[in-house]
Amino acid sequence: MASTLFRNIQTVPLLLYPSAFFRRKNGALYCTISSSSSSSVTQTQTATREKQQDPQIKVSAQTQTKTVDKLIKDYEAIIGIETHVQLSTLTKAFCGCPYNYGAQPNTSICPVCMGLPGALPVLNSKVIEFAVKLGLALNCKLSLNSKFDRKQYFYPDLPKGYQISQFDIPIATNGYVDLDLPMEFGGGHRRFGITRVHMEEDAGKLLHSGNGIGIAVFTICSLVDLNRAGVPLLEIVSEPDMRNGIEAAEYAAEIQRVVRYLGISNGNMQEGSLRCDVNVSIRPIGQSEFGTKVEIKNLNSFSSVNRAIDYEISRQALLHSQGQGSSIVQETRLWEEGSQKTITMRKKEGLSDYRYFPEPDLPEVIVKKEYVDSIQNSLPELPEMKRRRYESMGLSMQDVLFLANDINVAEFFDATIAKGADVKLATNWIMGDIAAYMKNEKVSINDIKLKPQELAELIASIKGGTISGKIGKEILFELIAKGGTVKGLIEEKNLVQIVDPAEIEKMVDKVLTENPKQLEQFRAGKTKIQGFFAGQVMKISKGKANPGLLNKILQQKLNATS
Repeated sequence: MASTLFRNIQTVPLLLYPSAFFRRKNGALYCTISSSSSSSVTQTQTATREKQQDPQIKVSAQTQTKTVDKLIKDYEAIIGIETHVQLSTLTKAFCGCPYNYGAQPNTSICPVCMGLPGALPVLNSKVIEFAVKLGLALNCKLSLNSKFDRKQYFYPDLPKGYQISQFDIPIATNGYVDLDLPMEFGGGHRRFGITRVHMEEDAGKLLHSGNGIGIAVFTICSLVDLNRAGVPLLEIVSEPDMRNGIEAAEYAAEIQRVVRYLGISNGNMQEGSLRCDVNVSIRPIGQSEFGTKVEIKNLNSFSSVNRAIDYEISRQALLHSQGQGSSIVQETRLWEEGSQKTITMRKKEGLSDYRYFPEPDLPEVIVKKEYVDSIQNSLPELPEMKRRRYESMGLSMQDVLFLANDINVAEFFDATIAKGADVKLATNWIMGDIAAYMKNEKVSINDIKLKPQELAELIASIKGGTISGKIGKEILFELIAKGGTVKGLIEEKNLVQIVDPAEIEKMVDKVLTENPKQLEQFRAGKTKIQGFFAGQVMKISKGKANPGLLNKILQQKLNATS
């Protein structure tokens, strides 16, 4: 049984109270409701199908893992990804409504968003600009003449009954993206093809509740929030070039880096600004024909992309080994984080099911070459270019991947070395103490008070012998937390390193005189005790004694005959 609820009004079952369907105060369609009985039947049917499609081997987990690993070796996985990127425009794709993540439901809507009769879309020009930027960044061939199409399907969060998208003439095609795999995953360079990039609008959002809405006969309620309806998206469709979960996760992470570097999206998966639908099939090694493709949704992190793919490969390999390869059908499956497995959501629609046809309310999108050239000239240094530049500086791949991963970290690093800082020392400070502080405090590099110029000054002060490395760390943490300048803190706290040999010698003599027992132990062969004497001198000097000079003088004194 289903009914409809209008904003600020609660209805009762339609069949019991027919007039309730038409009652409303103000506002628009707000939610749909499914009854507990129909829902439970659906859940039972789904569970039954899962039991039929996912036969379990009744053996120990360790034995099953070994069996599956052995089976996988006989198959090759074919993986492609459809990535939806939500654009950071001020208004939606075809109307003037703003979109703010987390806003109250149905507060950023208008007749166009709601698909009301007579409402006409007007294209936001920023969507075209961002699409061209991304197409160029992904090395695509741009379509100077493209168009919009209607993609027909019914779902409660799609008020018009169709989605404005692009079908046969997308804005960009035939591109590629280069990336480097992390060293912990074996490293290596990869290039993955991009089939197409096209513009489209987002649908609304369904909010599912298990508590009902005050109507006793209903226990499951699906609320429709249309704030997101009409928000501009770019869909990036990859070639089926990936072969395992790690490659797919790294591809998705590279797409996130690219859109963040371009400034066209924040790419936050937890907000839905970047969503990945993964297509997985397997085939026997050596076979050229593709297997049956399964789509996986509900992937809210790169690690879940990796794990979902690995599970699905194992599931399909197991079915093939049991002679049930025919039970693998073209369908959409959901990744369940709790159970760490995929479950059937619905059978996958084909292109004919969507009944695409040209959007009659929007003109063709015509882009001039001069416009494309101006955008090409304004593109920033992209992640791949930055990685190659850092590599040419002599940095290790581990350093390169860390620095280039976050555009803000990369900009901080570039600004630091632009002030004359040693490249490797700047890298060590950023990847070491600064990264540890950010992780512990859960802040980004933009949130700390330390400026690139002061990090460069700190490195120069240590390298030049003005302060010791130990004092440098103390200054660093104060600069990160409170700000200020290196020179100001050195003068304020009298932290200039002691480099006068005579002054250090006096401190060494004092320590040796006050610790005759330890001196006797050293001369008896316990040479490790030298660190004790160095520590005592540092204590007296409050950490300001030059370590190199201190160790040289101390060594001479300790080895001298009494």
